[in-house]
Amino acid sequence: MVALREFLLLLHKTDVMMKEISWGFIGCGEVTEKKSGPAFNEVPGSHVEAVMARNEEKTRSYAERHGIRKWYTDPHRLINDPAVNAIYIATPPSSHATFAIMSMRAGKPCYIEKPLAASYEDCLRINRISEETGVPCFVAYYRRYLPYFQKVKEIVNDGTLGKILNVQIQFSVPPRDLDYKAGVNRPWRLQPDISGGGYFYDLAPHQLDLLQDLFGVIIRAHGYSTNRAHLYEAEDTISAAYIFANGIPGSASWCFVGHESAKEDSITVVGDRGSVVFSVFNYTPIRLMTGEENTNIEVANPAYVQLPIIESVIQHLQGIGHCDCTSVSATPVNWVMDRILGKF
Repeated sequence: MVALREFLLLLHKTDVMMKEISWGFIGCGEVTEKKSGPAFNEVPGSHVEAVMARNEEKTRSYAERHGIRKWYTDPHRLINDPAVNAIYIATPPSSHATFAIMSMRAGKPCYIEKPLAASYEDCLRINRISEETGVPCFVAYYRRYLPYFQKVKEIVNDGTLGKILNVQIQFSVPPRDLDYKAGVNRPWRLQPDISGGGYFYDLAPHQLDLLQDLFGVIIRAHGYSTNRAHLYEAEDTISAAYIFANGIPGSASWCFVGHESAKEDSITVVGDRGSVVFSVFNYTPIRLMTGEENTNIEVANPAYVQLPIIESVIQHLQGIGHCDCTSVSATPVNWVMDRILGKF
């Protein structure tokens, strides 16, 4: 009897591991070309079945270049394709909630590009439908899975810095050429009704997710947002203060129209025994300073930066792993951003 039970358990595990995840992409923009798209075919038991975008020529070209058998211009047809059993949503944030809810109501798990939605309120809608349907929803906060940031987490957690006292974000970049374009030619990231809030809503989510993964949920946040250069409607300069549930305070400054000489991409974690400084977008060497010894630590990341989190999502869906980067864990990021921007 014991041998039979063990055989049946092994058979069940084998069946779960052989489950094939057949992805349908909604959106085929820049992020899907290298950061994420190819990774879905790199994980055992996963492949891209179909892709959808509104532009027929662009969608057909993407499918042909990436060897994807099917392409659509209608999201309903992709979601209802019986050969597709999971959805990757890679569209601007304003449509995330709509496509996520459509997918989950169709019984198909979804993986959404960050931020989860264009507002905290839309995040709550997504979570409610996920809970009602029992269909999981994951969010592409892939940086927390990368070796570079895993090393930062190790330094924070191993006691090297002692008691954590303060956390500071500093980010400044000059305007991009596209920032000077007007009207419909302006990038969607600079249209708040589509992006949620300019470059801040596009870049700050990665920083805030990393910090909440390291230190827990931020429970209070306040900010001042202004438009100093008047190149576009969205805020271009933001300052903020926040505090985590464990009592650690922090501050942040973002400027998307700064001078070249002020370029900065850093997060500083200050402890009573030392500090660590790391970048979020440039992956410059991690600087560990303890007084006794200052060290620069270089950590390489995979070619497809979303591969580690995509692998985690797929293994979760196959029943052989767990991914904790869900819509629920991602929602506090939107709460903090909306608080900083004074949306409520």
